Amino acid sequence: MHNRKHTLGLDYGTNSVRAVIVDAANGREVATAIWNYSTGTKGVILARDPNLARQHPADYIKGTEITIKRALADAKKKVHGFKPEQIVGLGVDTTGSTPLPVDANGRPLAFNKKFANHPAAMAWLWKDHTSIAEAAEITELARKIRPQYLAQCGGTYSSEWFFSKILHCLRTSPAVFDAAYLWVECADWIPAMLTGTESPAKLAVGVCAAGHKAMYNDSWGGYPDAEFLSQLDPKLGELHSRLRPKAVAIDHKAGELTSDWSKRTSLPAGIPVAIGALDAHLGAIGAGIAPGTLVKIIGTSTCDIAVWPGTEQLVGVPGLCGVVDGSVLPGFYGLEAGQSAVGDIFNWWVKYIQPGRKKLSHADLDKAAAKLQPGESGLLALDWNNGNRTLLVDQRLTGLLVGQTLYTTPVEIYRAFVEATAFGALIIINRFEEYHVKIEQIINCGGIADKSPLTMQIYADVTGRPMKVSRSAQTCALGSAIAGAVVAGVYKDFASAQRAMTGLKPKLYQPNPKAHTVYKELYALYKQLHDAFGTREWRGNLYDVMKRLIGIRNQARK
Repeated sequence: MHNRKHTLGLDYGTNSVRAVIVDAANGREVATAIWNYSTGTKGVILARDPNLARQHPADYIKGTEITIKRALADAKKKVHGFKPEQIVGLGVDTTGSTPLPVDANGRPLAFNKKFANHPAAMAWLWKDHTSIAEAAEITELARKIRPQYLAQCGGTYSSEWFFSKILHCLRTSPAVFDAAYLWVECADWIPAMLTGTESPAKLAVGVCAAGHKAMYNDSWGGYPDAEFLSQLDPKLGELHSRLRPKAVAIDHKAGELTSDWSKRTSLPAGIPVAIGALDAHLGAIGAGIAPGTLVKIIGTSTCDIAVWPGTEQLVGVPGLCGVVDGSVLPGFYGLEAGQSAVGDIFNWWVKYIQPGRKKLSHADLDKAAAKLQPGESGLLALDWNNGNRTLLVDQRLTGLLVGQTLYTTPVEIYRAFVEATAFGALIIINRFEEYHVKIEQIINCGGIADKSPLTMQIYADVTGRPMKVSRSAQTCALGSAIAGAVVAGVYKDFASAQRAMTGLKPKLYQPNPKAHTVYKELYALYKQLHDAFGTREWRGNLYDVMKRLIGIRNQARK
């Protein structure tokens, strides 16, 4: 054990940061530590504007130190002979797009007394949708003069993404914009912080966030050109010259861990830190992604990740969050889709809305909802409580529940929400295959995949496909640890690292043919609502939706 090599994965989520220490030989997670962000509401700074969601970067620094120390202490307790010196590499994943404004030294503006309490000077969290108007403006300009930009990001630029947020800051908080020398994705800033390369001249940026969120593409020279950005605003055009000229994949290192961070954590100074990437993309690696596999990372939202060989031509897929060379695995195109709210919907219902004398927990609702038959409730929902990420890319869309009566129960509504997220997942699967990205297996990961058999079974029944679950309960952090193993030279490439360090749980959720038949009827109604409320082109009639739901309900109750 004394010669055993370990790597460390850091996973910065919406509400917390976690550190996972992994045995590099087999992927076994030997220690874990989680720290909940201390600023705001569950780590998110909110306002009266429901679209605003920010984070204070001080939480990232504090959480890094706390979780690394705790994980090392946990490893010492659990693993005989463990020493921090056995950590040979480190990887980082974060939410995204979560950009933060920094000064000429790469220091976040939120650390400046002048902007200490200014929300615009903080990290703009992925689910901040204050820039809806700016996203529409970027999309419209690109359609007119740079259609190639949109072709690689699904046809619509999102308010969740990099340039929308920066432009909104320029328009609404010009003092912050003017004070910022550069804007840096959280996924790039944290590795830079750990390696002392925050300076804009030294900063290394990953192609994952740049490609999927900032329209970066080597074929047109990197980020969108200065002329394009200047037409949005001359000051945005000036920012172009300060953006990094080259983005790289996660088989590159951001640098080596500084002596300062070594002293603060007891990790060895000089160990390589991999280029950062978005949590879902590294979660896909931790789940064992390969061509033909769709990995669903199911948490507060979902990300659906697939890869395509870089040697084969792949056109842009409308509605996806981009097709980016090297964004997941080096040498492969990475394809990202997702739903803006999944776990957030369940949590909203359980914590804030659920009526009754006694509120039921997630586990209670799971057990009770599992006793219902498909269609028995007579309910149908749209899963747009936080807008639609894929395929409609419209954050102005909202949730909907159809079919409730004076006898509808909280359990029935909960199940309808789970079913709605499954229908949304099927929309995405169908879009992948419509553009010849064949999905041969689906692997799920994240807290919901791990803890909710009801959700996994409903996903199997709705899609008509088996649902597999990643062996790791911390798949994103595991993916980061795998990146750490590759840049440390433990493995020559990601394929060999994945073979050694990833796996699946034995439980396989097989679709129930009878349930699938009912869900095909419900999905057709969901698609009607999806197209009616989500597209301009729809010219149908919703007159029969409620009646058909009653018919399906009556049949299920026989």
